[in-house]
Amino acid sequence: MSCVCVDAMGGDEKPEVVLEGIAEALAADPELTVLVAGNEDVVVPFCAKHERARALVTTEVIGMGEHPTEAVRSKKDSSIVRGLMAVRKGEADGFFSAGSTGAIFAAASLSVGRIRGVKRACIATSIPGSTGRPSVFLDMGANADVRPEMLVQFAQMGRAYSRVVVGVDDPKVALLSNGAEDTKGSAAVVEAHQALAALDADWFCGNCEGSDLLAGRFDVIVTDGFTGNVALKAMEGTAKFVLGAIKKAVGSSKRAAAGAMMLKPTLKGLAHELMGEEYGGAVLLGLKAPVLIGHGATSVEAVKNGTLSCKRALDSQLVDKIAAEVAQAK
Repeated sequence: MSCVCVDAMGGDEKPEVVLEGIAEALAADPELTVLVAGNEDVVVPFCAKHERARALVTTEVIGMGEHPTEAVRSKKDSSIVRGLMAVRKGEADGFFSAGSTGAIFAAASLSVGRIRGVKRACIATSIPGSTGRPSVFLDMGANADVRPEMLVQFAQMGRAYSRVVVGVDDPKVALLSNGAEDTKGSAAVVEAHQALAALDADWFCGNCEGSDLLAGRFDVIVTDGFTGNVALKAMEGTAKFVLGAIKKAVGSSKRAAAGAMMLKPTLKGLAHELMGEEYGGAVLLGLKAPVLIGHGATSVEAVKNGTLSCKRALDSQLVDKIAAEVAQAK
């Protein structure tokens, strides 16, 4: 059985939301075991009621507003640090948390370590496409400044993730820029394009634009962490704005209210996709073990799916396939 360590203290919601998500994951997969990291009064009673859950008692919590690196260094007994250390020690095979992205990235880099040959780990997630074809989008914020060879590795790791998680046989990759032409973009983007084109691989499709992010035209879209994070937050903000505008419009007339009721399932499904709840959040690619990061304002379903996604990454040997992709490209 694979064991996933889940941080019960991570996220903006109460630990009870995380615990309920863990319970649903356990019910969904009889081959799953969970190491639940958190305060004694939270994790011990829960694990006593669930046969395939073990408690990892910790005494500290890293808050969302804390400086990631400083928090990881000063809070050695936090649920994030201890949980990732449990992966390093072999007490768990993977890790899921809806806590501080920066703290998870810092602690995972120190504890779990990178795959041999990987220059930088990056954050990836699957975003929906208007054609029904989802795209793997990376880096979403781990590396603000990158060199061309790093973006090449991100593309390679994104392809492995697309095959394993999304199920695409031969993923096609595009580089995010401000124009489709080869010469468009900053100096860094132009250099990255040249590095990707130099591979002479049929899977590299050239540049794409921001309007392509949700178009479903490419299987993998690669960029630096600064641009990726800004783009992701812009998408989330747009989705919230549109949904908020619809809610305001509902009160304008009975006809609008009736129409909103008819559209409610579709709108909920759209919000569900944009928040990444189907896959439980984002994954750190390039590490020696699967590490998944949930959205801070997480839900029971997102915790369930994040835990199960971590288990699927283990079952499908995602780490080994990323290692093979990187080694093959040398």
